[in-house]
Amino acid sequence: MVDAYAHGHHASVLKSHTWRTAENSAAYLLPHLTTGARVLDVGSGPGTITADFAELVAPGAVVGLDASADVVAKATEDAAARQLANLRFETGDAYALEYPDASFDLVHAHQVLQHVGDPVAMLREMRRVTAPGGLVAARDVDYGGVILSPDSDVLNEWLALYLKVHAGVSGDPCAGRSLKSWARAAGFSEITSSASLWLFETDEDRAWWGGMWAERILSSAFADNAIRLGLAERSDLERISEGWTRWAADPDGWMLMPHAEILARP
Repeated sequence: MVDAYAHGHHASVLKSHTWRTAENSAAYLLPHLTTGARVLDVGSGPGTITADFAELVAPGAVVGLDASADVVAKATEDAAARQLANLRFETGDAYALEYPDASFDLVHAHQVLQHVGDPVAMLREMRRVTAPGGLVAARDVDYGGVILSPDSDVLNEWLALYLKVHAGVSGDPCAGRSLKSWARAAGFSEITSSASLWLFETDEDRAWWGGMWAERILSSAFADNAIRLGLAERSDLERISEGWTRWAADPDGWMLMPHAEILARP
């Protein structure tokens, strides 16, 4: 089963994904990445985090799994420059992983569970392929806690629209607050929760994030979904795009995105 993805794989979407590293997106997990560990990265996307994992656990085998064959091909191409013999990318269904029980020491998902229709079922499958004593790790944003400054009617409009489009396509944009309960429902016996954030406030950060959303709101599948669901007109999206451009140019611009994290043992 493949869930619909609200954003699609437009260049503006992948731009945000390729910014992610193990350091800025999986710091909570770094102490648990040991030499020789077998790692599965579910929903690996462009594979920047996955490749970092491969460097950290070498010679342990690392697999990046994604539902999109095009994304897997691009991740494979991009990772080639890092010459990581212990890394490979595969296309697959995270609801029905094609690996035997207890195949991995660590199974990871970053910003994945928020986009799926049945996160508990996916966590159960991740648990199945995790070896005894191993870990399942997940990190998801909670858009219900996003803070933007200076206060802006148009960016408040963007956030309200984001919540509706995301939920209208598939998943839960406020998934972070549910990770612990989903893991309990999936049968994990030991769960450790933590939280961290992304903060975009420097000139460089604002130019990157604001510029990315100024394009994404007009050109990605998110725009198509907003219009298809009857949640916005093209003129609304153009106004929001202009709002992001103004925010990016504002030296007082500041955006905080809270994330929840879990480490769960089978």
